[in-house]
Amino acid sequence: MSFASTPKLQQSGVEESSTMSRGLTLLFATAVGVVVLSLYSSQPLVALIGPSLGLNMSEAPLMTTLTLLGYASGLFLLVPLTDLVENRTVIVTTLAIDVLSLAAVACAPTASLFLVACFLTGVTTSAIQMLVPVAAQLSPEAQRGRTIGNVMSGLMLGILLSRPAASLVAEFAGWRWFYGVLAALVATLTLVLMFVVPRRYPQASSSYPRLLGSMWTILSEERLLQRRALYQALCMGAFGVFWTSVALRLAAPPFSLDQAGIAFFALAGAAGAVVAPIAGRAGDRGLTRGATLLAHLAVIGAMALALAGGSVLVRATSFASSNAALAILVAAAVILDLGVIGDQTLGRRAINLLRPEARGRVNGLFTGLFFLGAAAGSGASGVAWVYLGWSGVCAVGAAFGCLALIVSATERPKAMDV
Repeated sequence: MSFASTPKLQQSGVEESSTMSRGLTLLFATAVGVVVLSLYSSQPLVALIGPSLGLNMSEAPLMTTLTLLGYASGLFLLVPLTDLVENRTVIVTTLAIDVLSLAAVACAPTASLFLVACFLTGVTTSAIQMLVPVAAQLSPEAQRGRTIGNVMSGLMLGILLSRPAASLVAEFAGWRWFYGVLAALVATLTLVLMFVVPRRYPQASSSYPRLLGSMWTILSEERLLQRRALYQALCMGAFGVFWTSVALRLAAPPFSLDQAGIAFFALAGAAGAVVAPIAGRAGDRGLTRGATLLAHLAVIGAMALALAGGSVLVRATSFASSNAALAILVAAAVILDLGVIGDQTLGRRAINLLRPEARGRVNGLFTGLFFLGAAAGSGASGVAWVYLGWSGVCAVGAAFGCLALIVSATERPKAMDV
């Protein structure tokens, strides 16, 4: 592995030729995959952490809510700093605070300190969205989609593996150990990044308040950003619907999976992350429109499979039928992740061709907006599960996918081929 070629970019903001070696790409993918583990890991640990800190079941979900709210805050407030301050300094400083926050989560003696630490962890996890535009900046336009796809593979693998990793570590060593080990891993990566990430001095010279104010101007002027954020928000809505409720379905008959079984199911679903580099290459070859439509069809198809595996086939009570239904649910998870990750990779490639001087703000807006879709999906999933069961969950997920397909199919072809 080589981390060579880390020249300093000039104060003028002029981009040099590619410095994104394979080793540096792998490092970025590993870094974002590890750092993002903390974002969703608390979801399967609610039943363990809550009682240990004196939180009842109505209060325990606050740990996930505050982590995600912190992440959203970081996207809108910290990520834009990469357009104002030297990038390596911002990234390393944010990750260093993330290490301290994770250590505080692992050691927190009271519920109040734990929840504050969860929020700070979410805020500093936004460092992953600082690394993505830097990767784009260091790649030539012809290879930018491939580079972003490779880095996104690490990011999405981290998201998909966060739940099973947390479940398995907590089962064998306790939930505090998970956060302690994660703090050590992030600390190690921070030290490596401090020495190998190239320095980049942004072109922006305005004040921080004006920088934040300019985000609304960017969003209102860039139709491509609006469109790609909407596509991904709808896809992430389906993603949130499925992954929020699937653990409940798997724990119920006829599957009756325990914590370890649900963890292995999530591991199988992580196979969908392989599509990120493929989608990036499709964008580089001018196939953005076709690949986007295919991604949205995959989301719809996945929810149809999820309905078949979770509701239709489970009406049969035989062991063989239950195994077949479980296999179909695994296929649904993989295909759903293929569609969501494919659309997100295509979107990131497209938006990173916009405004080189404002990549931090553009990435913050893109991620923050589609994150709202994920939150909406998670919220809708709970309501659908309570009132309509698994069939309702699948119907809501399919509705998100259908809306994404309708919006993308009615877009002007040339406007999508970026």
